[in-house]
Amino acid sequence: MRILLIEDDDAVASLVTVGMKESNHHVTRSSDGQNGLSLAMAERFDVMIFDRQLPCGMDGADLLRHLRDRQVTTPALFLSGHGELQDLMAGLEAGGDDYIAKPFSFTDLLRRVEALHQSHAES
Repeated sequence: MRILLIEDDDAVASLVTVGMKESNHHVTRSSDGQNGLSLAMAERFDVMIFDRQLPCGMDGADLLRHLRDRQVTTPALFLSGHGELQDLMAGLEAGGDDYIAKPFSFTDLLRRVEALHQSHAES
């Protein structure tokens, strides 16, 4: 599976990247919203993982709205330090398919990403 990870925290990005690679998935990482938008528009991914807070003036919800407006239907999961109900709702309203608050279990993240991929492939 090809995964686009848009995460500015190097430690979190490393954890996700290493874990996904050990699970035989390919990860392309961007550390900001502008570059993430360019990657998402230029390449095909099976699942996208977004942080909500990103540098360079575009947060994860803004980024996903831009992609959804451009008919990008790739499943998207938010991985965020913002875990309040209003944050979850904002992520889902922006077009997200799932939302995990940090700190998180990598096993939970992996299972959810694989489930998103499978459900999208079946539809």
